[in-house]
Amino acid sequence: MEMFFYGFMQRAFQASLLIAVIAPILGLFLILRRQSLMADTLSHVSLVGIALGFLLNFNPTIMTLLVVIVVAVILEYLRLEFKSYSEVSLAILMSGGLALALVLMSLVDGGTNISIDQFLFGSIVTISSQQVLILAVLCVLTVVMYLVFRKPMYVLTFDEDTAYTTGLPVRLMSVCFNVLVGVAISVIMPIAGSLLVSAILILPAAIAMRLSKHFNTVILVGMVIGVIGMLSGLSVSYYAGTPAGATIALVFIALFILTSAGKKLMSLARTSK
Repeated sequence: MEMFFYGFMQRAFQASLLIAVIAPILGLFLILRRQSLMADTLSHVSLVGIALGFLLNFNPTIMTLLVVIVVAVILEYLRLEFKSYSEVSLAILMSGGLALALVLMSLVDGGTNISIDQFLFGSIVTISSQQVLILAVLCVLTVVMYLVFRKPMYVLTFDEDTAYTTGLPVRLMSVCFNVLVGVAISVIMPIAGSLLVSAILILPAAIAMRLSKHFNTVILVGMVIGVIGMLSGLSVSYYAGTPAGATIALVFIALFILTSAGKKLMSLARTSK
């Protein structure tokens, strides 16, 4: 396994393991709250932060965090105020954010030398030690918040009205969750790309839901699926010379298809008996 002798591949595998832990936790809540589109919206809008960072000569990562946090709060407002057509608002924000990012990027001095592709598709093999450290901090924060707020978030996810009547700070919890998702996306985006980060967040939990119905088990299975998908996708990418983020996403899609087909076959086998 010669790839493990390269420093960039070691960092890539470290980042993959950390993402595999984060993704099922956030992804499951996004799916159950029917907010998968929100992850796409935040990933597209995060490009505005990158563009503003270059335009203002400011740290793009910090600027992205600020932009995503603001948009995460706006999304919660839209979700509550426009429940009947919130998907339209999300679609407008998503396309508008991408359009604004492209315009801002064109205004940067020497903008033609800045390839938007590296932010759209990411590059997990160019991850730095600093990015791995940030991912590790985010991973610990996500796990700790899940362990501490698991039960309140469970109630909020399945019955927001009950959560409100029991005295839970519904709006604050939703905003905090949106912000956490936004921060995760802004940290993972340079690695997976804005077009693929939502798929990498959502798919491990979606696959795990095909294999288990118990809440905690879905997260644990999702972590295993995440490790399998991230590491195998990264390995295939290395030997085949394909983009890492795209390869990982395709591996997750293949796993989803296989688990869905397997579950269907098992169901048919039971009915035939």
